[in-house]
Amino acid sequence: DKEVRAIFLRLFAQLFQGYRSCLQLIRIHAEPVIHFHKAAFLGQRGLIENDFLTKVLNGMAFAGFVSERGPPFRTCDLFDELVAFEVERIKAEEGNPPKMIKHVRELAEQLFKNENPNPHIAFQKVPRPTEGSHLRVHILPFPRINECRVQELLQEGLARSQGAPPAIRGDKKCVVPAGPPVGM
Repeated sequence: DKEVRAIFLRLFAQLFQGYRSCLQLIRIHAEPVIHFHKAAFLGQRGLIENDFLTKVLNGMAFAGFVSERGPPFRTCDLFDELVAFEVERIKAEEGNPPKMIKHVRELAEQLFKNENPNPHIAFQKVPRPTEGSHLRVHILPFPRINECRVQELLQEGLARSQGAPPAIRGDKKCVVPAGPPVGM
């Protein structure tokens, strides 16, 4: 699953390389509006008559992409890094399948780590009671909860969590890198 997602991530990084250079921030309104200059993007890449890319750029999904990723100061992610720094590497790997597969696996590993920051923490599922379990005679009564023991366990958990690394990477906002200039 992650490797397929990594392949699409590479594809879209190549497809949208240089999109940031065609964004225009319009500050007429109280809330700034971000406009994507499609003709400039297609012209810089020499793809003015490319029907597929024209339809992609005219779609609602791309409009959402621009509004979400257009602001110059926001949380950066793996896609931003790919578009800004890895497009040349992706182009160089086109003729070398082993390098391409290695890069896809690296990206897949990063995607996995982003979704599972603490893989060692696993939650065991409680099994469902079997049919007829409510009819058993040997069911023991539920034990009484020892409030002191509960407080001890809570304190131990808090002490452990204070020493552990944070579970989720903090969303730090930064200036989004523009990446290399658009080329044909």
